[in-house]
Amino acid sequence: MSLSVSPGAQLSEAERAIIEGRPENCAVQFRERVAKSGAREAFRYPDAAEQWQSVTWGEAGEIVDRLAAGLVALGVKHQQRVGIASGTRYEWVLADLAIMCAGAATTTVYPSTMADDVAYILSDSESQVVFAEDQLQVAKLVEQRDALPTVSKVVVLDNSVAVDDRDGWIITLDQLETLGGEYLEQNPRAVDEAIEAIEPEHLATLIYTSGTTGRPKGVRLRHSSWTYEGAAIQAQDILSEDDLQFLWLPLAHSFGKVLLSTQMAIGFPTAIDGRVDKIVENLGIVKPTFMGAAPRIFEKAHGRIVTMQAAEGGAKEKIFNKAFEVGRKVDALKREGKSVPFLLNVQHGIFDALVFKKVRERFGGRVRFFISGAAALNQDIGEWFHAAGIKILEGYGLTETSAGSFVNRPNDYKFGSVGPVFPGSEVRLGADDEILIKGPGVMDGYHNLPEETAKTLDSEGWLHTGDKGFIDEDGHLKITGRIKDLFKTSGGKYIAPSAIESKFKAICPYASQFQVFGNERNYCVALVTLDPDAMATWAEENGMAGASYEEVVASPAVRQMVSGYVDEMNQGLNRWETIKKWRLLDHDLSVESGELTPSMKVKRNVVESNYAKVIDEMYHAEN
Repeated sequence: MSLSVSPGAQLSEAERAIIEGRPENCAVQFRERVAKSGAREAFRYPDAAEQWQSVTWGEAGEIVDRLAAGLVALGVKHQQRVGIASGTRYEWVLADLAIMCAGAATTTVYPSTMADDVAYILSDSESQVVFAEDQLQVAKLVEQRDALPTVSKVVVLDNSVAVDDRDGWIITLDQLETLGGEYLEQNPRAVDEAIEAIEPEHLATLIYTSGTTGRPKGVRLRHSSWTYEGAAIQAQDILSEDDLQFLWLPLAHSFGKVLLSTQMAIGFPTAIDGRVDKIVENLGIVKPTFMGAAPRIFEKAHGRIVTMQAAEGGAKEKIFNKAFEVGRKVDALKREGKSVPFLLNVQHGIFDALVFKKVRERFGGRVRFFISGAAALNQDIGEWFHAAGIKILEGYGLTETSAGSFVNRPNDYKFGSVGPVFPGSEVRLGADDEILIKGPGVMDGYHNLPEETAKTLDSEGWLHTGDKGFIDEDGHLKITGRIKDLFKTSGGKYIAPSAIESKFKAICPYASQFQVFGNERNYCVALVTLDPDAMATWAEENGMAGASYEEVVASPAVRQMVSGYVDEMNQGLNRWETIKKWRLLDHDLSVESGELTPSMKVKRNVVESNYAKVIDEMYHAEN
């Protein structure tokens, strides 16, 4: 099967005007936003005292000009790389915008990246300057200094960090801004000239994909790719400048970065705090209208709410469960275009006041929708949130496509799909129904890796995603699995492990990871890990308060609980997909162990290798 969508056929006149009339580069995009929205709020962020501070577009523009001038004063040239090794924070955004306005290109580094990989990324990218978040990131750079011959200066984003001068190699963000201000006094058009020299096809960002094998690969993304992404979302009329975004996603990841491009295009304010443990608290304070997140956040929120209600027990739990039963019925009728019976509608109104409103309030009470990306969202969890009156719009893209290529829209969405292709892009299904994408968002290639580029980007400009899927009659894409993750049992049946794994995490509110194996075996097995936060709560409610994680997950009660969830999941699977045996690990998977990428994707091959003995035992022993 092959289906191609022509950008000409997809674009309305309004969409064409927005996409073709977009700014030439990211720096102009930012400057135009400052000119248009100068007095409006651009960013808000928590200070050291946990008080939220607000910054207008005009104020941000002045700071960015001085920081950009500081980079020019340090000798940073056009398209030279400048690294950012930091978690998500307001200063990350300032650094990135300053790099753009200096005509340079941002190299992103996850704060969790090991020191030797940090050195590899900065060396491979030939980064000239590095913004480092705090003392921890600085320490990695100092440790690897001999391996960083091109890095002439390190700029610490957190001005509260005491800087060891190190022969002038390390300075603070304030010092860079002061340097820039002095440089502008002598060269008032320095930043203007840097911006004027940026071509749309110039390199804007190098994002190193964490990958599941080997060294990370630097994805080369152009200015025109990011301005296209913002314009394409603007053209779909999903958001307006009256929205308020809460941004916690890693800005080293393309999903976080594309939300910044969207903000520049549309002009809504963004509240920024990358601390994952503060997400729920911050949602209550910020009260955003939308937020992007990976499915794991929704899985954890769903699990937390469900287990809290189960702990309440009695009438409250019964009301809660009945509310979602009614909510799902009402949703199903509406999706089928049927009217909702009067009594069912009355019930729904009562449950909305008693249950659903409280669920919405946990997320601030103003969320119009969430955007889910970076991995597949389980349909059951999507439907559960929707029953509570919270839309989760699933999207799809890769780092190699500047993140977004597909997204559901508030008035045109389908559960289980990632929506239609962005206006101005094309999609086609290739061999084995592999999803192929072409458009302005597609990368130039992998940095210094022409052979790897040729494997992914063909001569006609089609990006081979490695994902398998199909396009329905309405043009919505549905992902059916990662081609290389599919395996075949010894009985000849093909298995998509990610689909089974997603089902378990939707059923078991305590799950963290569920990894399925069975290639060339006669049945499937699984490795299970449980969420430490959820299990701490379980321990308090089940007479094991104060016990270690290892003691809790080793208890007969937990083993029996997991067994029940596995049995429940198996009832909804084909016979050949069912999990015959499983093992519960005494620790969760982690980035530090090398089993997760910095963007929290499981490295399946590493897990399979690390636990080969455990997996083999399941084929030779009773469960």
